[in-house]
Amino acid sequence: MIEISDLRKNFGQHEVLRGITFSTQKGEVVCLIGPSGSGKSTVLRCINGLEKPDSGSVMVDGVAVGEGTLRQVRSKVAMVFQKFNLFPHRTAIENIMEGPIYVRNVGRAEARDQALELLEKVGLRDKADAYPSELSGGQQQRIGIARALAMRPVAILFDEPTSALDPELVGEVLRVMRSLADEGMTMLVVTHEMAFAREVADRVVFMDGGVIVESGAAREVLTNPQADRTRNFLQRIIHPI
Repeated sequence: MIEISDLRKNFGQHEVLRGITFSTQKGEVVCLIGPSGSGKSTVLRCINGLEKPDSGSVMVDGVAVGEGTLRQVRSKVAMVFQKFNLFPHRTAIENIMEGPIYVRNVGRAEARDQALELLEKVGLRDKADAYPSELSGGQQQRIGIARALAMRPVAILFDEPTSALDPELVGEVLRVMRSLADEGMTMLVVTHEMAFAREVADRVVFMDGGVIVESGAAREVLTNPQADRTRNFLQRIIHPI
């Protein structure tokens, strides 16, 4: 579904990605983990065309990501951001309807019906006419997930979807993500939620310093890491001082 080969990206003199290669199969949940600054979010932004790699290639459902294919790629893969990125002047339902109407050319009535179904799916049918400022962070992120689903993507990229949330709101977003995984949605998730990665992910990819240090079955990597760098990271994040 997503195939990344020898991906490299520099920001000035700083080499952020130093030859990243991995793939995600249809229906698979892959969690990218690692310390801040390791390049995880940059990988997602290269997949979605928000960043242009210096070299290497990205394929999404058979389509090479490039300047001429961004619209096609973004119709296949949706992205859920850390900071929600909802339009503040539009209601919840209008945020969800925007993409189908203006990108997929869906009629307004059909887009509204679909948006109501998605609001039901994320447990926010009663918030259809609320503006983002009237919603909690967890509710805004669930609207963000509904907005991503409205594009009928073949895969969804999640860029630390719970890191901007108060701890008591994290669970409601992770529950929606778990249900998507159960339904077979292909998901690539940058996260620090190790319990979620262990329970939901098929595979975990540990990155540090712009390279993949270790990858494998989620439970195996998280309970029995082979690399010292992975082991040290997990000890710090699971048992912080």
